Amino acid sequence: MPPRMPTLDTFPPLRAWQRKALVEYLRRRTDDFTAVATPGAGKTTFALRIAAELLADGTVEAVTVVAPTEHLKTQWAQAAARVGIQLDAAFRNADLHSAADFHGAVVTYAQVGMAPQVHRRRTMTRRTLVILDEIHHAGDSRTWGDGVKAAFEPAVRRLMLTGTPFRSDDNPIPFVSYERGGDGLLRSRADSVYGYSDALREGVVRPVLFLAYSGETRWRTNAGEELAARLGEPMTQDLIAQAWRTALDPAGDWMPQVLRAADARLSVLRANGMPDAGGLVIASDQQVARSYAKLLEQVTGEKAAVVLSDDQGASARIATFAASQQRWLVAVRMVSEGVDIPRLAVGVYATSASTPLYFAQAIGRFVRARRAGETASVFLPSVPHLLGLASEMEAERDHVLGKPKDREGFDDDLLERAQRDDGASGELEKRFAALSATAELDQVIFDGASFGTAAQAGTPEEEEYLGLPGLLTADQVSLLLTKRQAEQLAAQKRRAAQRTAEPAAAAPAAAPPPMSAAQRRVALRRQLNALVAARHHHTGQPHGKIHAELRRICGGPPSAQATIEQLEERIATVQTL
Repeated sequence: MPPRMPTLDTFPPLRAWQRKALVEYLRRRTDDFTAVATPGAGKTTFALRIAAELLADGTVEAVTVVAPTEHLKTQWAQAAARVGIQLDAAFRNADLHSAADFHGAVVTYAQVGMAPQVHRRRTMTRRTLVILDEIHHAGDSRTWGDGVKAAFEPAVRRLMLTGTPFRSDDNPIPFVSYERGGDGLLRSRADSVYGYSDALREGVVRPVLFLAYSGETRWRTNAGEELAARLGEPMTQDLIAQAWRTALDPAGDWMPQVLRAADARLSVLRANGMPDAGGLVIASDQQVARSYAKLLEQVTGEKAAVVLSDDQGASARIATFAASQQRWLVAVRMVSEGVDIPRLAVGVYATSASTPLYFAQAIGRFVRARRAGETASVFLPSVPHLLGLASEMEAERDHVLGKPKDREGFDDDLLERAQRDDGASGELEKRFAALSATAELDQVIFDGASFGTAAQAGTPEEEEYLGLPGLLTADQVSLLLTKRQAEQLAAQKRRAAQRTAEPAAAAPAAAPPPMSAAQRRVALRRQLNALVAARHHHTGQPHGKIHAELRRICGGPPSAQATIEQLEERIATVQTL
């Protein structure tokens, strides 16, 4: 018996961007439509509304959804069932056709890549709408891309969805349009775009505070040499990689101190308007994930949920955590894209994966807003590349073909290579060892700006930032961070004055000691943030856009990474705007 047609009256009210994109879709009636919307904006609801419209008016008879992971298949099927669209999440390639009591099926890109002809036959049998969720995954491999193209060319309609429409390679994304720009390069073109900055302004997503932790790290190389470095200081890439890995070592002090700070932040959120707030630690591998879970149990006295692989058991554990009051979840990459756990509000980015695509997907797990004023806090190592990605949260990117590629970030292979000489023997490789690492709060990044001065873990200065109220608007976050930074700097000046005060009244006043380079950078960042805030109040432009304009004029990285000279140039420039 065929399933009943969905009723449009059962749909929840659409957000403004969803209504606008729906009108545009219905106006165009083109075969292909690409919608880019930030994680948490409601891409699933938008796509299901289009599916219902096309089923109701007879344009299509069936719906196929293609998702990146097995867990998302179940998530899509459940969301569709709530609005009267029945999708088979258990469809296998061996089944050849969906059962008659379903409107269609949900499959993965891997499924399609393994048997594209099965899905081509299904698509040709009935007039089909294909929803390609996180379409950039179709470029992950030649097999997947070719399979998607072969399977769904006969579709009546194709709807491409993504929250991160860019890749680090030149693999073209099937069914996405590319246009040649003035520089001769091809760029992906979307039919509807709803970015993070738009969603933040409308209260659809949460403001994200990045708490970057530096600290002293010591390790022994495979050649037996002991090295020490401060995380976040300018270094060669191999030293950054080794210091980063040392900090993430669960046997050191850096991770326990950061996890303790993150749990303290979670407690503040739970006590101030988000009673069910949850935390997520993103780990690099399974062994380390289990170690982090043990550390969390020591810190909190409560077991953490652990998700290690994309299998049926993992999906059930994610669903259980999402519906519970449990404090912490530890995952290895799996909870990085599309997985819907709205109560996640605190994250610890404890992985070496750092391409812009992966970073955006991971941070997307924390931005979904449920009520006005909710904020998210993500703890991360003070590594220059990560600081840059955190500062550019609001940047809109396209997929560019043919652009010369610099390696972006430090993937796991690069970090492994950084830990051994090319000619090292297996015995020497075993001698690499993280010796020690301590953590301190280096800076807080929000809206493209950097706040705060170095604060040791467990000190009142750190607690000032961990104790920020849980319910704040984006403007309130900026004001509070500016106030906290000013208070912190004033307290430092008072302490310095007390230490240098001479007991003899007649003694000449000593000249203040010169500031270190680190102190100078902090003072310049504070001055730049104050000038940008003044510009914001004068023009109404968001802080992030003003910072981006200064970077466009002056060049250089975000202020979290900028040199003293670059900060001075931006200060001079903003004063002339």
